Amino acid sequence: MERVYNFNAGPSAMPLEVLQEAQAEFLNYKGTGMGIIEMSHRSPEYAAMHAETKALLRELMNVPDDYEILFIQGGGSLQFLMTAANFHTNKRTAYANTGVWAKKAMAEAKRFGEVYEAASSADKNHSYIPAALDIKPDTSYLHITANNTIYGTEWQDFPDVDVPVICDMSSDILSRPVDVTKFNLIYAGAQKNLGPAGVVIVIVKKNFLATARKDLPPMLSYQNYADNDSLYNTPPVFAIYMVNKTLHWIKAQGGITAIEARNKEKAQLIYDVIDNSNGFYCGHADKASRSRMNITFNLPSAEMEKDFIAEGKKRGFIGIGGHRLVGGCRVSAYNAVTVEACKALADFMKEYQNQHA
Repeated sequence: MERVYNFNAGPSAMPLEVLQEAQAEFLNYKGTGMGIIEMSHRSPEYAAMHAETKALLRELMNVPDDYEILFIQGGGSLQFLMTAANFHTNKRTAYANTGVWAKKAMAEAKRFGEVYEAASSADKNHSYIPAALDIKPDTSYLHITANNTIYGTEWQDFPDVDVPVICDMSSDILSRPVDVTKFNLIYAGAQKNLGPAGVVIVIVKKNFLATARKDLPPMLSYQNYADNDSLYNTPPVFAIYMVNKTLHWIKAQGGITAIEARNKEKAQLIYDVIDNSNGFYCGHADKASRSRMNITFNLPSAEMEKDFIAEGKKRGFIGIGGHRLVGGCRVSAYNAVTVEACKALADFMKEYQNQHA
């Protein structure tokens, strides 16, 4: 079987071992005679997997006991709405505007009251992470986006502020160790580092959860998900199952510390080519704000970028085209992308430069 080098921005590459394990038990999960996507979410087999997934996440991320772990459908876009609906309980809310997804979150929050930018990188097409934040009085929370997939920037150090912090970690969760206690709520779509599209992981501090509005519809209430162990309605069974498999894989690799070391190595392979190309490859993100997950760069012309992407596809490099708002190219090196894939791409980039510079 021939596999491509998958650098898609999301849904994205998954560990081959995880796919093979799921394939092997797709028709018969743990001797039940049926696949997990066929069985009741109230069954003991599913309940055990559900609980184990939460326990693995708590172990790998060192999530304290005073945090709830929830599984919610609707993707990050629903979280833009839910975070504001639940916690825009004061006069205003603060958002760090570091790109498209932050702006989308802000737009949803405006449905519930005053929203302001505590910081913005829009002046330089979101090529950096702002160094300073301006938090106004009577602010319910600060919302940040940990990694900006379109622009290739990532918070290297998280802000220390006197208001609750909500963080969208959709594109870099479990790619590096983080101190969960710095955040009151973390949410992350699974389809970058944890599994397929269809489930969002939410990690929320219990005393922060207690401050949420009580008058929301059940499907928009974090408290309702917590009270029902994310089983108020049928959960995204297969997506959670695949997250479970991926968490086992991360643990087998040596945990988040080992994953981070590998992600550093992968990103450095590509950034070294960019930095040593004498300007042939021009990175979009400032060096101090560079993402390890999404590496963005341009070539000397739009025509050459199209040719580079087309030639790359012939070599099996998929998903290396940039987003329309930045153009150029984007290499998404999420957890499941191998070092070998990044080495192969780095070699192709050097070869292409030698032929076209």
